[in-house]
Amino acid sequence: MSQPRKRATRKWRNVSPNIARDAAARTAPVLIDCVTLWLSNRMLANADIDSEISALEVALDSRAGATVLVSNEVGAGIVPDNALARRFRDLQGMVNQRLAAHADRVVLVVAGLPLILKG
Repeated sequence: MSQPRKRATRKWRNVSPNIARDAAARTAPVLIDCVTLWLSNRMLANADIDSEISALEVALDSRAGATVLVSNEVGAGIVPDNALARRFRDLQGMVNQRLAAHADRVVLVVAGLPLILKG
């Protein structure tokens, strides 16, 4: 195991993919990395995306501890050539908007430069 990973494992604890439940259950700071991968996995599992996003919103609103969400902006490129990719792009944009509405601060990082969008 690499040295950075050994150090990280002492300070960070991995939790299950049920980010809504895990976010609600903790008062310590939480890093959710990455919302985009979570969405992709939920789509491929044929999950009820709207219900899962709603559960995440409720969990995040009830948290006492600091929460950082990492997500990708996927809608700034070309229009995907297939229906699944277009659905993913549209859902990711919707997820980002919904989560940003609950956030105190939103930062878009482009080319390593942070752009404060909110807060």
